[in-house]
Amino acid sequence: MDIRNTARETSAKSNDPLESLAAALFRPMGVDGIYARTALYEEVIERLSAFISRHREPATEVLRFPPVMSRQQLEKSGYLKSFPNLLGCVCALHGTEAEIRGAAERHEAGGDWTSALAAADLVLSPAACYPVYPLAASRGPVPRGGLRFDVASDCFRREPSRHLDRLQSFRMREYVYIGPPREVTRFRERWTGQAQRLADELGLPYRVAPANDPFFGRTGQVMAISQLQQSLKFELLVPVHSAEQPTACMSFNYHQDHFGTTWGLRDESGAVAHTGCVAFGMDRLAVALFWKHGLDVQKWPAAVRNALAMR
Repeated sequence: MDIRNTARETSAKSNDPLESLAAALFRPMGVDGIYARTALYEEVIERLSAFISRHREPATEVLRFPPVMSRQQLEKSGYLKSFPNLLGCVCALHGTEAEIRGAAERHEAGGDWTSALAAADLVLSPAACYPVYPLAASRGPVPRGGLRFDVASDCFRREPSRHLDRLQSFRMREYVYIGPPREVTRFRERWTGQAQRLADELGLPYRVAPANDPFFGRTGQVMAISQLQQSLKFELLVPVHSAEQPTACMSFNYHQDHFGTTWGLRDESGAVAHTGCVAFGMDRLAVALFWKHGLDVQKWPAAVRNALAMR
């Protein structure tokens, strides 16, 4: 790790308004951005999840994915082209019993057992929606009314940080729509408005702004500019650190025909389906609630407690 970056982050952490929340919400596990969660925190996460579920649109299929997915499917989706620096791959010891035992014995002798690791056929899911597109494609043509999914997963992105709103392992909830371009656009517009009403109910200050994904490298800079110019992504930003550096707690994304083309998602006429999603950063929203309303949930505003069905 770059010592200069660590020093800057440590300095920033001393002025971090979230630092005072850490002891009540998390327990350290020896790695930045990886924490055990307390009962207080998990209670809010559960109520927040139920709150989002109550606003699910009709005819939405609910799927809950494990924290890992097919490496081949993620590769086909183009993730390595766009975000190779964030990907976590599952590795394992392969080979004969003697080879595996030899690696374990090297560790016991003070050596490096990890040199014997090889990639498995799994990666850590970087976003909740990635597995749904090949799954939907396997069912045949997209029906006339499109497809709606409610998906969730524990996700991973390799960006170590000591800030509580930027975890390496985090939970993501998404509503996904697959269908004609016009309907995908309407879905995103509808949810951009709905999400703001949800933030109002939760008593969170926010603004919605155009955004781009953190594409990797020089080519990624061009992709980011194109994403902004086409208004393909918006974020709901909450100023948990400052108004100048707010935290994205929700995002509203239009993928155009990327996943439709990749996975052969077509309607009965043969037209390529478009896709869009609204993503809820569950951990970021929970941290934002504690930042805004305090650690004593009994003293949260009545309207917020009512929205979250707190007794």
